[in-house]
Amino acid sequence: MKLVEAAIRLILQRGFSATGVEQICSEAGVTKGAFFHYFKSKEDIGHAAMEAWAAYGMSIYSVVRSDPSADPLDQLHHLLDVMIGLAERDEPLACVIGMTAQDMAAMNPALRASCDRHFVAWVEFVAAILSDAKLKHPPAIDFDPEEVAWMLHSLWQGSMLLAKTHQDQQMIVRNLRHARAYVDRLFFETSPRAPEARRDSRRRSP
Repeated sequence: MKLVEAAIRLILQRGFSATGVEQICSEAGVTKGAFFHYFKSKEDIGHAAMEAWAAYGMSIYSVVRSDPSADPLDQLHHLLDVMIGLAERDEPLACVIGMTAQDMAAMNPALRASCDRHFVAWVEFVAAILSDAKLKHPPAIDFDPEEVAWMLHSLWQGSMLLAKTHQDQQMIVRNLRHARAYVDRLFFETSPRAPEARRDSRRRSP
């Protein structure tokens, strides 16, 4: 839908707070009457924009689970390579949900809850991979898969914020590579799997 796509583009450029209904209508090339035919308010389209963004993101991430017979550690390396690939694109990397959370979590309970729901979905997806990896590879250091998944998500979202502020998108790439090394050390005293997994996942990355 043009209105939702326009809202996503503007939120990524300027954040939720600085995006108004008039700007969304102008970006989409529709009238305010058309906007209010579909959405009751700016908050309403904010929810729709986050739903669309989350669906887009999970369609990318879910590729790593497409082969149920794959080693879960290979799946995790593939996920990190997908994320690195996103960060290595020419355009600045940002997240509609993360930017909305920064703007609105303290002042709009409904938007905060929506942001949190999408964050939890990502964490549950990654925690499932980590849980499967623990079953297949007894870890060298015991860990809670959900806690590690939250750490990875915090690093992912925080890196996008800091890279934008510091004007260094390669910071995201470096942080994700540190995350890869950290996860490997949970399972092995060294990281013998990492080079092979990186080569394999690059061949499969979209």
